[in-house]
Amino acid sequence: MRHRLSGRKLGRTSTHRMAMFANMTVSLLRHEQIITTLPKAKELRFFAERMITLGKQGGLPRRRRAIGFLQDEAVVRKVFGPLAERYRERSGGYTRVLKAGFRYGDNAPLAVIELVDRDPDAKGAEDKARHAAELEAAAAE
Repeated sequence: MRHRLSGRKLGRTSTHRMAMFANMTVSLLRHEQIITTLPKAKELRFFAERMITLGKQGGLPRRRRAIGFLQDEAVVRKVFGPLAERYRERSGGYTRVLKAGFRYGDNAPLAVIELVDRDPDAKGAEDKARHAAELEAAAAE
């Protein structure tokens, strides 16, 4: 019987699953929108919303918990800074999952998971900056 068991196994070991969700949470919080399969997106909601709630609560112990899970200082600063302020008045429900059709290769259901009231400029901002720096370095040579 499955009494009090929550979460999908997704065909992975528990350590692989936790590492995958930590990486996906970092990507979601950094870009504020990602595309993945529907079951992964539905499970990712729990981790992302928990991190934003930690950011809203603030304080050093919660920051250390976030660093321990996310392993990315820049994303933790974003969570405890702009994201915490953005969702200060909202009591949960920071993410939305939208169905996005089916993947070509294996017909897996896809979904877009995004932060509610997201910043449209955040998506791909790091890649754009990196690309501009590479072009600038190439022009300088």
